[in-house]
Amino acid sequence: MQAFRVRGRGLPLDEPVEWWVVDGRLSAEPVADAETIFDGGWVLPGLVDAHCHVGLGPGGEIELDEAVAQAETERGVGALLLRDAGSPTDTRVFDDRLDLPRIVRAGRHLARPKRYQRGFAAELEDQWQLPDAVAQQARWGDGWVKLVGDWIDRDTGDLAPLWSDDVLEAAIDAAHANGARVTAHVFGEDALPGLIKAGIDCIEHGTGLTEDTIDLMVEYGTALVPTLINIENFPDIAGAAHKYPDYQKHMRALYQSCSARIGAAREAGVPIFAGSDAGSAVAHGRIAEEVDALKGVGMSPTEALGAACWDAREWLRRPGLEHGASADLVCFAEDPRTGAAVLGNPTMVILRGVVY
Repeated sequence: MQAFRVRGRGLPLDEPVEWWVVDGRLSAEPVADAETIFDGGWVLPGLVDAHCHVGLGPGGEIELDEAVAQAETERGVGALLLRDAGSPTDTRVFDDRLDLPRIVRAGRHLARPKRYQRGFAAELEDQWQLPDAVAQQARWGDGWVKLVGDWIDRDTGDLAPLWSDDVLEAAIDAAHANGARVTAHVFGEDALPGLIKAGIDCIEHGTGLTEDTIDLMVEYGTALVPTLINIENFPDIAGAAHKYPDYQKHMRALYQSCSARIGAAREAGVPIFAGSDAGSAVAHGRIAEEVDALKGVGMSPTEALGAACWDAREWLRRPGLEHGASADLVCFAEDPRTGAAVLGNPTMVILRGVVY
């Protein structure tokens, strides 16, 4: 029997914790002669990146070796549970790799032709194909499906919804009937009411939130993953869209108002979780920076860390620190709430009971 002990302080209660690791699992019961390998700092469940595209590159699908490197980068910063919010690369073989973080997959993005980034999505010619496509992705994935809610419409020259309200209602019902939750990429304002009223479970980005749609999210219990470090790319995205001045103006306005809108959602009680959007425009291994960015919209240091740790694990229906759970831990000699310099550099990472 392989056994060792970690001891320190836990969060959010900031009280002493002590765990024994036995054959890769946590035990609250003492184990005689177990070696103490960490003592005196902070002991947390593995971090969560709730919007992290393992298997996605700038052009879409990538080789599995590159996807492995992405996952290893996340493991290095202690992100041991990843919600892959859409990927064209089939990474299900990673489930047999005990050295890689656990991945909750949403399958492929679902979009209309020429209404998302080339090579990223499964593109549906007829929007009424969406319910069947959602059901298929729900059966393929790990409890989530990813829609593209809005994107630039080249005919109008600005952001516009991809789906009608009745199609969304049928599609989200199909996902729920297959045991999956649904999330959607949304930058602008117009797609949000239909998605929320159709019962969507989460909104990604949410830069177009208004007082009305925030109220709807509270009413329907819709979560938000704002990917704030990716929003920093909006000025460059706008700058490259020379043919579409209305879109340029809109994207710049969304960028300027983002902090206020996300902060208002938090104040209203919308559940918010941390996701970096790593995989294309954002490098992997940056979840600590996203936690810092959440502090900038009004979250306390403990609340922001919870959005990438214990609260996010509960939302994703995955265990934290509890007897019998997999020993997926991050340990810090200094308080991880102090900032990305500490949070992004764990003293020790333990995945399935193996120390990295």
